[in-house]
Amino acid sequence: MSTAPTIKAGTPDRLLEFDLSAELKHGIAVSNLAYAVAQELGLPYEQCYELAEAGMLHDIGKLKLRSYINGQEQDPMVIEELKYVRMHSALGYEELKDQGYSDFILQSILYHHENYDGSGYPENKSGDDIPIGARILRVCDVFCALSSDRPYRKAFDKKTVMELMIDEVKNFDMEVFLAFQRVVHKEQ
Repeated sequence: MSTAPTIKAGTPDRLLEFDLSAELKHGIAVSNLAYAVAQELGLPYEQCYELAEAGMLHDIGKLKLRSYINGQEQDPMVIEELKYVRMHSALGYEELKDQGYSDFILQSILYHHENYDGSGYPENKSGDDIPIGARILRVCDVFCALSSDRPYRKAFDKKTVMELMIDEVKNFDMEVFLAFQRVVHKEQ
């Protein structure tokens, strides 16, 4: 019934669970923030709008993993779960590629876990080899995840989120990160 992977404290037999309501809220938050960051960067209106769509859909591949993560598969291997969750961006791309979405949306979804330094997934792309939409989603996804409640922790306050993101700034395109900071600080 749910879709967002979360580490759940105190549950030794299940490392992850899905929560559809939380995943929808996360998608909306990422969508709104990605749209604003794209505008701040001066992207054309069509790309801003498409990035809002990509923000809503960026984790849709997790639905394909739901039965595995929720333990409905025969003898699920808890330690293997994280490996499968890492497949969600490629699974989302595969699910959406024949449904009329633009290449910009599809590439943004496929590569939204690539890190600017090349340490991400699914293809270890780096720098400008990562599509701009994916670079924007990367920053927005991290911010929204850290600033929302999880079953294993409360949301971090905005100051702490920014400090954590600065500590990991190697993961982000600096131009995108600076535009993101301008947007977030305007919203205060």
